[in-house]
Amino acid sequence: MYRIGELAKACGIKADTLRFYEKNGLLAPSIRSEAGYRLYSEADRRRLEFILRAKSVGFSLADIGELLDLDRNKASVTCQEVKAVADAKLDQVEAKIHELVRFRENLKALSAICCGGPRSAEHCAILETLESGETGNHEHHEHGA
Repeated sequence: MYRIGELAKACGIKADTLRFYEKNGLLAPSIRSEAGYRLYSEADRRRLEFILRAKSVGFSLADIGELLDLDRNKASVTCQEVKAVADAKLDQVEAKIHELVRFRENLKALSAICCGGPRSAEHCAILETLESGETGNHEHHEHGA
């Protein structure tokens, strides 16, 4: 049996992180000692390691809760149901990548229209573009040119 600090250390996390997972219903101590300390079993350690691995590949707490339910009931669920959770997360990641690429391209375009000089930003093309909402209509220009 592990006390909270021992389990946290064994898994490379802080006790507060372990408490956070408990608070969110992902983990519960097996028992409490007579002194009221949380005590965790090897099964609890494996569950915590499952949570940490799932988190490391990008699953949210809600996703992890769903995966833990599927794992707990794996005799009555299909691989298709488990794969659907992974595929949904993959779709979210792909959408986020697409959004980040779009952000990068827009930021590159904004950066390219500004001289970046030391003068006042009274006529800064970036600020003018953001104020007007007209993207792509400003050419790179030097202040005072």
